[in-house]
Amino acid sequence: MEKKQPLSNHDIHELQQRIADYEDAAAYKKLFFHFFLPLKSFSYSILKSKEIAEEAVSDVFIEIWSRRKQLMEIDDLRIYLYIAVRNISLRRLQQTQKTSMLSLDDLAVEFASLDPNAETFLITGELAQKIEMAIESLPQQCKIIFKMAKQDNLRYKEIAKLLNISVKTIDNQLSTALKKIATALQTSPKKPSAN
Repeated sequence: MEKKQPLSNHDIHELQQRIADYEDAAAYKKLFFHFFLPLKSFSYSILKSKEIAEEAVSDVFIEIWSRRKQLMEIDDLRIYLYIAVRNISLRRLQQTQKTSMLSLDDLAVEFASLDPNAETFLITGELAQKIEMAIESLPQQCKIIFKMAKQDNLRYKEIAKLLNISVKTIDNQLSTALKKIATALQTSPKKPSAN
């Protein structure tokens, strides 16, 4: 079975071009399957409903296909998709709960397993379980930021834009997350050695 490789920004741009220029359904399908789970997880953190989150993400992708001719006008498709999913999720939340303000502390984050790589294969099941428990015990805002940075591979600036917080806050929250995970594993975070 072929191991699923994460798409680089170049790969995403190439798929974007194939969809826009050639109406390439295979490229669209690849883009959809690459982003569907992380976007569904992000939408779920707002809506707390798997079904409505799936609908929200599907609606964004339907819109992408229906406006495929204008797809190359989007500079960063990854961040565009997250913002589109955030916006539609918040609209649906307002429709269902008639609420306009949402605190990060109210969001529930569901973690998919991290992308497998060489390091992950070396981690024993027990250690992986300790890490997962440590992640789950993080405060909500910290957990959301950790998930977006480490699982969804978003850049700090992208996370800051999505969550309307500063890059400094993201840096502090990730530092807190890593310290708590390290403490849970009874190790200290490695500091770079000064040479």
